Amino acid sequence: MPPEDVDTPLSDPGPGPATGPVVPPTTEPVPDPSPVVAGPAATAGSAPALSVRGLWRRFGQKVAVAGIDLDVPAGSFYGLVGPNGAGKTTTLSMSTGLLQPDAGTVHVHGQDLWASPLQVKAMLGVLPDGVKLFDRLTGEQLITYAGLLHGLDRDTTAERTRDLLTAMDLTADKGTLVVDYSAGMTKKVALACALVHVPRLLVLDEPFEAVDPVSAANIRDILASYVRSGGTVIVSSHVMDLVQRMCDHVAIIAGGHVLAAGTVDEVRGDASLEDRFVDLVGGRVSGEGLAWLRTSSD
Repeated sequence: MPPEDVDTPLSDPGPGPATGPVVPPTTEPVPDPSPVVAGPAATAGSAPALSVRGLWRRFGQKVAVAGIDLDVPAGSFYGLVGPNGAGKTTTLSMSTGLLQPDAGTVHVHGQDLWASPLQVKAMLGVLPDGVKLFDRLTGEQLITYAGLLHGLDRDTTAERTRDLLTAMDLTADKGTLVVDYSAGMTKKVALACALVHVPRLLVLDEPFEAVDPVSAANIRDILASYVRSGGTVIVSSHVMDLVQRMCDHVAIIAGGHVLAAGTVDEVRGDASLEDRFVDLVGGRVSGEGLAWLRTSSD
């Protein structure tokens, strides 16, 4: 058994459902969400992989998420981009049951997350920001533990653990304690834990941060294959070029609001995704005031 003084593992089912209906905050009105680009409707007869409505979250006096509405089509590779402090991580945390919203609803493949948290979370694979793991287990033990927690039998868990260790290039380090892993290795073993039970929706917060280019390319191939097989991926990232090449849909978030959502081509228009992002978000400054930083050739 893992030690008692470690943090909850990635696959922990999380908090129970909210008691009673969730109502919008009364201190300020919910703004009318008017995205610059409207996202496509879900295919007729099929529910979106993720649908959030009126999602709010406040930390003290700071409103982190202010009435977000968003639909993620089933079978899509969906990018979520925004500046630091935009509300991406808070939105993803509420959308996966890691954080209870102050107001709003979350549905995963048509099921209410907060009404049926255990059933819905069984469909999710989550790589949260600042992932906390049972790091006194080895990499192999951690993936095995995640598989067993999700109800897989031991033979299936063992087979999938071997496959995931190979895919993540962690076979040589399978017997090493996770506490001794590098930041990139920790990200990879956490992703393996999120994949082991074959979720219908995979939600990844900055999955490529600190991961080397070769491993990042392997992970992209794994995720692309997963989407082709019918899965849905939501990934947050600050790397616009990566999102533009990897994703087929994207939403731009800033100030707790969705500024644009749709296919990548719809959102970027005739510009690059990075240029469109800068145009919508603003805040670009020049370095003209740093004259002292210039070196002299004398």
